[in-house]
Amino acid sequence: MAGYSDVLEYLSALDYPAGKDDILREAQREGAPPEVLRALRALPPVDYANGAEVARSAGIDAAPEVGRSQQAAQARNNRPRVSQHLRGI
Repeated sequence: MAGYSDVLEYLSALDYPAGKDDILREAQREGAPPEVLRALRALPPVDYANGAEVARSAGIDAAPEVGRSQQAAQARNNRPRVSQHLRGI
């Protein structure tokens, strides 16, 4: 499986925002291995603001050293929040 740094290594010269086609073209030009290209081909066809957004969208963890309990806590904290003006209702 492609890692976070693997993906970013092959996109270091890319100018953002960039679309899926631009990202794939750059990775191929840089000689990315098949597992990186496979991850990038699975990207949704939208514009990406930076490499971190590309890696997240490809389902690659930014910090693989983070434990499962911390990942679960982060997932719980990523739920939509109630706007401050709606809290009193």
